Amino acid sequence: MPPDTSAPDVALRKLRLVGIVAAVIVLIIVITGLTLRAFDHERMREWTNEQAIPSVTILKPGKQGDTPTLELPGRLEAYSRALLYARVSGYLKSWKVDIGAPVKAGQLLAEIETPDLDQQLLQGKADLASTRANASLAEVTAKRWQLLVDSNYVSKQAADEKIGDFMAKKALADSAQANLDRLQAQKNFTRIVAPFDGLVTARGTDIGALINAGDGVGQELFEVSKTSTLRAYVNVPQTYVPSIPPGTKVRITVPERPGKIYAAAVASSAQAVNIASGTTLMQILVDNADGELMPGAFANVSFDLPRNIVVLSVPASALMFDKAGLRIATVGPGSKVILKTVTIMRDLGKVIELSSGLAADDRIIENPPDGIAEGDLVRIADIVKKEGSEEGASGSSKGLY
Repeated sequence: MPPDTSAPDVALRKLRLVGIVAAVIVLIIVITGLTLRAFDHERMREWTNEQAIPSVTILKPGKQGDTPTLELPGRLEAYSRALLYARVSGYLKSWKVDIGAPVKAGQLLAEIETPDLDQQLLQGKADLASTRANASLAEVTAKRWQLLVDSNYVSKQAADEKIGDFMAKKALADSAQANLDRLQAQKNFTRIVAPFDGLVTARGTDIGALINAGDGVGQELFEVSKTSTLRAYVNVPQTYVPSIPPGTKVRITVPERPGKIYAAAVASSAQAVNIASGTTLMQILVDNADGELMPGAFANVSFDLPRNIVVLSVPASALMFDKAGLRIATVGPGSKVILKTVTIMRDLGKVIELSSGLAADDRIIENPPDGIAEGDLVRIADIVKKEGSEEGASGSSKGLY
């Protein structure tokens, strides 16, 4: 009877089936692992790309409006100010007034002793006397020779020579007279007098001091200032200039008199913008009949604006300055960066007032990251902050800070 081979065949088939099942299981595990790894890699790539997008905080520009006044720093100066110098050299003989003393026009302030000039005056008088004597003798001689010509005793040529000699000597006498007048005019400058009513605000000499004649380069003897009216000079930002015509009412305060307000008005404007500061110099006349204000003092000047002005302001941290100029980064449609060139009107420290380049509804990046460029994609970290306020120097500057 032939041997039974069915049992080994069954065992072999079972073994093959187990191998196939194991291979399928391994393949499933490998495919699952590769799929999970690919999924994790994709998630990691997306997370990395998302983290590469800078996260920014946005805000809206502050609005400063409905403010009828504009406050700016100013400087008080005397309406008239004269620095007095010596026109003659010598020694100070005496001085009559000291600093802080009121003086009248023509009042004697000091006298200069001029020994050299006195000797020149004596010489000038002697020269004048000599030339006059010579001219007088030449005149008599010329007249006599003219009579002899009429009698035909001398030639006309000889008479003309005598007349010419007289005219030359008369000219020398006139020259000597002019020189003496010049010396006498210089002698009058030995008296230093006040050019106008005012106060002596400086004295730069004392008795016995050597005085050298000067024309603004030599020693300054006195300074006289007219303080009954003062001039206040203020640099007004270009944006405000059209709103401050001559005649605009002004209120002035000074630190040394807290609570005291001095009324004034704009007298004139430079009608030009300073390239460096972007401001226009304005002159204000202030009545100082009581003498409470001092020339050279700092003052706070408050302008009454004829109409309201709305000014946009941003925090100083939002400004970007590079080779392209002063710019601000804003967030546009699609969360993409838009860089806008702006112009500063006033720098108030933490808050910057802008005169151009920004719109009221712009979304500003508060602290733009380094290297941010036009068209970059950004992620807004927070919802726009709630409305806050920043106090500016010229009023309330409100914004979404």
